[in-house]
Amino acid sequence: MPLLHTEKQRVVLASQSPRRIELLKKIISNFEVKVSKIEENNNGVSSPRELVEKLSRQKAEQVANDIAEGIIIGADSVVVYQDNILGKPRNPDDSRRMLSLLSGKLHQVYTGFTVLQKPDYTIVSGHEVTRVKFRELEMWEIDKYIASGQSSDKAGAYGIQDDAAVFVESVNGCYYNVVGLPITRLFLVLKRILQ
Repeated sequence: MPLLHTEKQRVVLASQSPRRIELLKKIISNFEVKVSKIEENNNGVSSPRELVEKLSRQKAEQVANDIAEGIIIGADSVVVYQDNILGKPRNPDDSRRMLSLLSGKLHQVYTGFTVLQKPDYTIVSGHEVTRVKFRELEMWEIDKYIASGQSSDKAGAYGIQDDAAVFVESVNGCYYNVVGLPITRLFLVLKRILQ
């Protein structure tokens, strides 16, 4: 049972990600889901930190347009390898490119989050970074993972919580951040607001 009870407060998650929905259930007892329809691109953004915070804020603000009162939570994740930002793959070939790039290498996962409270329009944004090391992958492993369909909707073309778990050699930082939501950081923000 989550530590924060939100039955008397409207809380909205601006994401349809099943992973974020499950993680938010670990933090709060009651919330609804409304999908944001922003275009995810990195135009004019110089750093991964800036990008994930900007996108998480845009998602929260877009959903907040339809809500008079409540707390709206937005989030966005990217994978970064040698200063290259890897978002969601465009197709199976793009998934193959990303996974081949990450094979045997250390990379970072950035997740930004925004908590927007209405009607006063208070906004708190932040981010978390986790370092992930992949073992050397064989091409048949990459191809089989892509064929499963699990790579298509995830930043960096993998989900640490699904079959790609066997690709991961080590994790330095928040595991849940890699799944899609830095739940400890988010919990601390929500605790200040809700108590």
